[in-house]
Amino acid sequence: MATLQPARLRLADLLRLGGSGLRARPLRAVLSALGIAIGIAAMVSVVGISTSSRAGLDRALAALGTNMLTVAPGNTMFGEESFLPDDALSMIRRIGPVTSATATGKVSDTAVYRTDLIPSGETGGLSLLATQLDLLSTVGADLASGSWLNAATARYPAVVLGAAAVERLGEVPSVHIGGRTYSVVGILQRVPLAPELDNAVLVGWDAAKAYLDFDGHATTVYTRSAESQVEAVRAVLAPTANPESPDEVKVSKPSDALAAQRATDQTFTALLLGLGAVALLVGGIGVANTMVISVLERRAEIGLRRSLGATRGQIRTQFVSESLLLSLLGGAGGVLGGFAVTLLYATTQQWPTVVPLWAVGGGLGATLVIGAVAGLYPAIRAARLAPTEALASA
Repeated sequence: MATLQPARLRLADLLRLGGSGLRARPLRAVLSALGIAIGIAAMVSVVGISTSSRAGLDRALAALGTNMLTVAPGNTMFGEESFLPDDALSMIRRIGPVTSATATGKVSDTAVYRTDLIPSGETGGLSLLATQLDLLSTVGADLASGSWLNAATARYPAVVLGAAAVERLGEVPSVHIGGRTYSVVGILQRVPLAPELDNAVLVGWDAAKAYLDFDGHATTVYTRSAESQVEAVRAVLAPTANPESPDEVKVSKPSDALAAQRATDQTFTALLLGLGAVALLVGGIGVANTMVISVLERRAEIGLRRSLGATRGQIRTQFVSESLLLSLLGGAGGVLGGFAVTLLYATTQQWPTVVPLWAVGGGLGATLVIGAVAGLYPAIRAARLAPTEALASA
């Protein structure tokens, strides 16, 4: 005589079975899913708003030059002024974490005058600097008017004035340098990260070599690097810039704002973990409460299914699948709601909208885990009910 085997529940059967249990009590299912959605939305929105706030803070701190270092020649062991090798800039650009590097070079013994009628001693304390074309993007400078030097104007007599230089010279169309007239093509705004540029008159690197006897040695190299690698980059800048005499190179210290930024990141991380855990706990309690009540109300259904041959494993699977489906619906709604809240609030605060993928994936994953854990006890309780006991107590 053949032994009867209980039918296997396929994935489609589980989804249909779990959905039928939720559809039988739609109001309770909606309210339970709403409770989960509110908890997950609270977590996602708190994480998203905090992360967006941190992104706005990081953007503000980046403007303070947290990842900018400068390299300059120091003094020799005899106290004489040193200089950087011709290939210092190209060597620094080869450092892996360095994202950009540029340089200026002081044109010595050359003064800038408003007109050729100004006495030679009245220089106004302005410095004349040869510059690379990528200076603005590296030091975070902006133009007040005009245009920056380009591949064409950097080879001919053309200059850009710093903010303080134009205050001394006035908004003149040209200046006189070394007996030659140079057209003023642009004016810089003040540069907080490189205040020495405010008092400078900037000329193209090639033009300085061609017309002003510039020796081609950089006197200041500005570098930007990955923030996590700033200290490591600083450690190798001197031997990279001047391998033969690294002690004759001066390298600036990292900005104090970098330490503040890292302390802020740690504080935000602890805050997000704490708030997320509380929100998930609230959601899990809601799911557990709903499933326990569901078992108590559906004792007759459980007894009938057991009488018709449903195994304890199938009863457990049914209630766990209902719990998972309920949690998934609430979690998906919560993620969408949290993203909407983050978008709205970040827009009003003029922050970049940032919702980490780990918050989205973690929210959905956590709801499934919590749904499984919260539905496990009610499922085991339902499976332990004897058919006669369940039918008699219904």
